[in-house]
Amino acid sequence: MAPRPSRIQQVTPEALAIHQEALIIDLHADTASLMRMGYDLHARHRPILPGAALGFHLDLPRMLQGGQTGQVFGLVTFPWRKKGLFRIALRQIQLIRKAAESSSLLWYSPDGAVLRQAKAEGALVAMPGLEGVHALEGNLDNLDILAREGLRMCGLVHFSANEAASPAMGKGSDPNQGLTPFGRDLVARCNDMGVLVDLAHINRKGFLEAVRLSTAPLVVSHSGLSALHRMWRNIDDEQIRALADTGGCIGIIYHRNFLGGSTIEALVRHLVHCWNVGGEDTPALGSDFDGLILPPKDLPDPSALPRLTQALLDHQVPERVIHKMLGGNALRVFESVPQRMFESLP
Repeated sequence: MAPRPSRIQQVTPEALAIHQEALIIDLHADTASLMRMGYDLHARHRPILPGAALGFHLDLPRMLQGGQTGQVFGLVTFPWRKKGLFRIALRQIQLIRKAAESSSLLWYSPDGAVLRQAKAEGALVAMPGLEGVHALEGNLDNLDILAREGLRMCGLVHFSANEAASPAMGKGSDPNQGLTPFGRDLVARCNDMGVLVDLAHINRKGFLEAVRLSTAPLVVSHSGLSALHRMWRNIDDEQIRALADTGGCIGIIYHRNFLGGSTIEALVRHLVHCWNVGGEDTPALGSDFDGLILPPKDLPDPSALPRLTQALLDHQVPERVIHKMLGGNALRVFESVPQRMFESLP
């Protein structure tokens, strides 16, 4: 006899109705790195090893099946290279734009209003987010170029210290270093252009300094919360409140090592804690799919997202707050910080 599906696998009509109405946005996935190696975003894929952190989590068919409307694609470059980092970041944007040109169901735009239109038409909006400003190669003019290409978010660091800041852990990390003069100028330039500053990966001192300096809401694209699971990159309650005070949002990562659990229940606990500490306008989704993560066993890819809505409903999260967690908060931030530089193709 086949095993009985768990309660979380049995998505009720009530949960499905909430899910279908919600506008769902994921603030971070690393799939653009795979696209540099020929990965077809339009084809349905299966992970190389089931349950393994080896990618192939994300593609357009599974995002649409799961009801997604927006996806921020991280632009990953490796800082040990001496040259060519900016070119690699730009190439990933070009690949995302090219993928959008070949499908009526995949759109490319940093404009929040486009997300509402895509929801109405059953399409998905792709937008890029830089993961670490080492890719700018020390030149703020390169940020302008990426912004004109549609850059929606700018992560200050990844796994190494760079011209702007120090990471929470990694090469050159220093807990006593805040933002550099270049980093402070970068935050101001992002504010001027309407590019959201992303505080994932940055050390605590740099995080709090960026919050104080920014004149616009900020985001954390993918992180867990240290109050629930102590881990070197998870953020604490003071950081949650500080970012919430800017009007920003925090994408909760799906990685089991950040959540301290292997099921959707662990993800829900982090979303609920973020709500309790930062208010209902703060929690969001930031999967980190295709970023060498171990996703929850019952959320292996975006096609399973209705199970998350069911879990939130089972935890008695109000429908209003569920909508905000799934994408409403991210949409609000996108619309409150219009990207002013994007030059769309004719």
